[in-house]
Amino acid sequence: MLPRWPRGPLPCLQHRGQELKQQADEPTPVGNYHQKKEEEHSLLDKLTHQLQELAMSISRENITEIGELTEREEDDDSAEGDEEEDDDDEEESKESGGEEEETQEEEKQGNESHLQATSKEYTAVGNFTAQQAGDLTFKKGEILLIIEKKPDGWWIAKNAKGNKGLVPKTYLEPYHKEDGQESSEEGSEENVDVGDETAEELEVKQRTGSHWSAVRKALSEINTVDVLTTMGAIPTGFRPSTLFQLLEEGNQFRASYFLQPELAPSQLAFRDLMWDAKTGTIRSRPSHVSLILTLWSCKMIPLPELSIQVLSRHVRLCLFDGNKVLSNIHTVRATWQPKKPRTWTFSPQVTGILPCLLDGDCFLRSNSLSPDLGILFELGISYIRNSTGERGELSCGWVFLKLFDASGIPIPAKTYELFLNGGTPYEKGVEVDRSVSRRAHGSVFHQMMMMRRQPQLLVKLRSLNRRSRNILSLLPEILIGSMCCIHLLIFYRQILGDVLLKGRMSMQSADFISNPVLATFPKLLEQPDVMDALRSSWAEKESTLKRSEKRDGEFLKAVFLLVYHDCVVPLLHSTFLPPFRWAEEETEAARWKVIADFLKQNQENKGALQALLSPDGVHEPFDISEQTYDFLGEIRKKAA
Repeated sequence: MLPRWPRGPLPCLQHRGQELKQQADEPTPVGNYHQKKEEEHSLLDKLTHQLQELAMSISRENITEIGELTEREEDDDSAEGDEEEDDDDEEESKESGGEEEETQEEEKQGNESHLQATSKEYTAVGNFTAQQAGDLTFKKGEILLIIEKKPDGWWIAKNAKGNKGLVPKTYLEPYHKEDGQESSEEGSEENVDVGDETAEELEVKQRTGSHWSAVRKALSEINTVDVLTTMGAIPTGFRPSTLFQLLEEGNQFRASYFLQPELAPSQLAFRDLMWDAKTGTIRSRPSHVSLILTLWSCKMIPLPELSIQVLSRHVRLCLFDGNKVLSNIHTVRATWQPKKPRTWTFSPQVTGILPCLLDGDCFLRSNSLSPDLGILFELGISYIRNSTGERGELSCGWVFLKLFDASGIPIPAKTYELFLNGGTPYEKGVEVDRSVSRRAHGSVFHQMMMMRRQPQLLVKLRSLNRRSRNILSLLPEILIGSMCCIHLLIFYRQILGDVLLKGRMSMQSADFISNPVLATFPKLLEQPDVMDALRSSWAEKESTLKRSEKRDGEFLKAVFLLVYHDCVVPLLHSTFLPPFRWAEEETEAARWKVIADFLKQNQENKGALQALLSPDGVHEPFDISEQTYDFLGEIRKKAA
């Protein structure tokens, strides 16, 4: 079981409110009814005011104010307890005539006052008609009293006529009275409630180590998703993409981050980059987990409605231990056919080389010893709303494939049919689409048909032969990437070993190293089309080499450097190449046209020198520091 979070000040106040409600419901004799009623109203008003102040202090991260409010709350509670005991002593000496009637009336008044203390008034921003039994119909401008806020976005409300029912929160906004102070307080209180309910429901191990900031950011942006869900534009299990939020936070979850060497604890050598003097190259290092997987297809993935235009379908995968991400996040774009829009496929047949962004064959390495280690797959779409032009990233479901069983034995290499879960990886029991629930009842045949309609991902784990294992052992200890780029990554690692281990005059020197390959190659991992250009140029050059030349490692590295300088460096500084933007079809087409024209020109001129000296070629100016490699600076970024 995961450890539960200690109860904070806000849950303590809420718990105390529940205790007061239970005390109000007890059928005790009432002597002085009006005095008792006024005291309870006064205390509940104090509690409401304290809850609002506490919500504001939490949203501003004022921890010091919370302790003061809690102490004030405890003093009020103790004073109230003494008053209640005095009242009970006085009540025992008085007549009990008509007690049952007054007790019932007091319970009703107490319940109403408690509901008024915990509920707020909201204004409807649109008309809503009840869709099923239990829903509450309302019109635009109508004021509703919110009785209970549920985490699924459907709140219990009461209108002016006293009718109660479920209403979608996306149709409501706080009711503004004299000024906007109440609205701001309500908004902060709402955010705190969502965070507390999420933490209790998901039972996360520790917020500090589970990337809770990305989850919190996704929750803050969930309003748009709520609107789309309420409109029926997307299924109820769709959420803002958690892995996309992590990628947007910085480079600590990108492949370029994990490609850099890591210093040993002594700070005098590299932990994952060592030189082998016998072979004259970097030393291979086996890892705890080293495997190759193939993404086959995704089936029965729900479709958004026509109001949303899908720009990209993709799968993001990373190493995950049930609590936090342990590797870079690798993205593979899926293809689909108009006749089968619910089926996604990978590694399509194309003319020429297969773009690395579409390659479903991935390698995976990790040295983590966690018994809960596994692969987290998140299916996602990039979309744009036709009505507003708003762009976003949605998760269409996720699944976690644990790599070890309960006894610590690796799972077998075979094809796995994985059923997707809705929500985020930190939510449990959420289905992607409620219309095809797994908990459907009925005959066995009906249940089998419902299981066939479940969203699922087909992935195959492949066993490694000796050659594949030796190749993967030259890569960093933790990395996920495309198999079609693995030979280029090994070239980069070998050049890194030559520069940092073999060619350095002093191992204690921390001076900048003039090497454009080391300085710019990590950028290619974030620009897959430029990486494809390098792959194409290298494949063309390699086809002209003799068999003896291909067996000479030093000769291959020298040729690779020439190809890199002829292909990558001019493209990265070209003014004709637009900046890379994810899931923008026009930008991607424009970039590929520039790259294709450049490669064709290089092929005709047998190199990039003529294009670089031509007056037609315009390139961005660059500083010499952009062509130098600061490995110590990269190490500091990794350790941060």
